[in-house]
Amino acid sequence: MLVKKLITGLSLLWCCQAFALTQEQALALTVGEGDTRIEALRSAVTDADEATIRLIQALADDAVKIVAGKPVVVHDGKGIDPISGVELAMPDTAEDVMNNNRMRGEIDLALAALKLLSSDANIRRDAVTTLRTEVDESKLPLIEKALAQETVHDIRDSLEQLRAAALLGSADAGKRMEAAALLGQSGQASTKTLLVERFAVEQDSAVKSALSKSLREVESRLAWGDRLGVLFSGISLGSILLLVALGLAITYGLMGVINMAHGELMMIGAYATYVVQGIFQKYLPGAFDWYLLASVPVAFMASALVGAALERGVIRYLYGRPLETLLATWGISLILMQLVRTIFGAQNVGVENPSWMSGGVQVMGNLSLPYNRLVIVAFAFAVLAGVAFLISKTRLGLFVRSVTQNRPIAACMGVNTARVDTYAFALGSGIAGLAGCALSQVGNVGPDLGQGYIVDSFMVVVLGGVGQLAGTVYAALGLGVLNKLLEGWTGAVLAKIAVLVLIIVFIQKRPQGIFAMKGRSAEA
Repeated sequence: MLVKKLITGLSLLWCCQAFALTQEQALALTVGEGDTRIEALRSAVTDADEATIRLIQALADDAVKIVAGKPVVVHDGKGIDPISGVELAMPDTAEDVMNNNRMRGEIDLALAALKLLSSDANIRRDAVTTLRTEVDESKLPLIEKALAQETVHDIRDSLEQLRAAALLGSADAGKRMEAAALLGQSGQASTKTLLVERFAVEQDSAVKSALSKSLREVESRLAWGDRLGVLFSGISLGSILLLVALGLAITYGLMGVINMAHGELMMIGAYATYVVQGIFQKYLPGAFDWYLLASVPVAFMASALVGAALERGVIRYLYGRPLETLLATWGISLILMQLVRTIFGAQNVGVENPSWMSGGVQVMGNLSLPYNRLVIVAFAFAVLAGVAFLISKTRLGLFVRSVTQNRPIAACMGVNTARVDTYAFALGSGIAGLAGCALSQVGNVGPDLGQGYIVDSFMVVVLGGVGQLAGTVYAALGLGVLNKLLEGWTGAVLAKIAVLVLIIVFIQKRPQGIFAMKGRSAEA
């Protein structure tokens, strides 16, 4: 008996909520001229109940028909009264509710406005972003209602800016002045557009002055966002060049081998990452987010083994003959590219970011730092630290340095120079594989992947100083930032040419690079 009473009470409560939407309101939302419907929609959003929200969502889904002059929501082929929720018959004479593009835009804005009251903070953030460019004074009651209950600091700040944007179209000059002052604290590009549009039509001189001041403040913030964005883009490009050039700093800088197949060793690391991704997708879909961590050692080993085979089979016979080494490795690079085309096809393949690398950090209104780029920057410096430790603190590093500085004396001291050469070349090749693994997270993987980086990586090594890891770091980051700065002024192609000219001039003045080699190796 108690359960029956509870069910009856809940039913009555639902009915009371549902009937808050009247037949006249429902008709105004669905039938009539566009302007009349839009006005009814804006009025309904201000104090919408559940039934109103369901009807607006149905309009967005094109799921509303007119039956006998009344709106009916169509769900799973059945007609439902939007007010009472009662199922209705659907005759063949039912007419579709037509929504033009303007009406659809208003419906989308209405739904976004209603999402300001969602319990999910991310949904509320998305709603603010959607409304930012199309807000008007009709949304003000709902925005103020959302402000009254908002507890998340960044969303509350965004709502304050949204409220100011809505007030900017007010008939009251005082409210427009207040809105202009508030909008001056924004760093959004959309706010600049809003201020410019309002400034063009504003008649009140005081308001116009306030708009002008706010516009200058917003432009200043946007300019700083652009500058920091260019700087981050340069550091991001520099970290990729650093990863690519680290392996070359060993094979060319320490061993003196001009390896034109270095880019293809990087490509092998990228394809190894692609293969590991496919294995996880097929056999370990639940652990897919961890595939990239598994790809790191696989990419390193795949490229290192190919590099070791290359050194043992070809390069060991060409030490001291740079021209023959260059031609041989160039031929090997063509063979590796064709082999990859035969196995994987000529088309690029896609490598997905794990979920933890998707998205980014919103630092300023017009500056977002993608997680995948941040991870690559951190990964590049982690690899750099590992290589520096290996070269300076381990037995293998000691042998590599001794062979580099004086091969005959190292051999007399019992160092197996041939084995050290193989290990060092495999290490440099493995680092190239790590670069390929990182590059797979910022673009497509294809047979020509390495060709776009081989020249830049040689420039980094030569500019930094042959055999100098510190010089490689300075050169990579410097070239990355310089390239991005010049791109903003001259375009990508002219920026490349300008960077190349600057490097040529620098090398003429300082042939040893940024950091000159010291000791016996410099005298040899």
